[in-house]
Amino acid sequence: MKTIVFCLEEPSAREMLKGVLPNIFPETVVLHYRYIVFQGKQDLEKQLKKRIRGWRMPNTKFVVMRDQDSADCHDVKEKLVGLCRDAGRPDTLVRVACHELESFYLGDLAAVEKGLNVSNLVCKQNSVKFRDPDHLVSPDKEMERITANRYQKVTGSRAISPHLQLNDNKSKSFMALITGIKQLVEID
Repeated sequence: MKTIVFCLEEPSAREMLKGVLPNIFPETVVLHYRYIVFQGKQDLEKQLKKRIRGWRMPNTKFVVMRDQDSADCHDVKEKLVGLCRDAGRPDTLVRVACHELESFYLGDLAAVEKGLNVSNLVCKQNSVKFRDPDHLVSPDKEMERITANRYQKVTGSRAISPHLQLNDNKSKSFMALITGIKQLVEID
């Protein structure tokens, strides 16, 4: 059995993946998922090399996911790829959420509407602001605003993620994550 280990900066990313992963692969694909949740991006970068270098379970693939926040996306990814390479895991999939995980949700307002039971969000999807949510500087604040503070990071991620469309999300970074995970599993 193949195992995918997700190295994540925060618990909300784990909840998002738990809701999305069952929708990516058919039931005939047997995968085991593990989640290593760090205490923020600095902790992830500090401990990542040690954690993945020491992993001894065969048939394991790694996915590292981190928010871009205010840093340069390419610099963040380059640093994480370098840490993985130095750990002897150059085949690790590294994905950066531009700017934050909440961009994934703002890319599919129908999922937010369903998951949080908030009305009239779908009609906003084609507005300039939500056509490319990866460019929003503070997606978490935008989520709080459009949901009248119903969105909380962990519980919101848990509620929204099962409804996310895997083929039609306006967040390019979300689509890159989904595509990357699919390709990682099909490698062997």
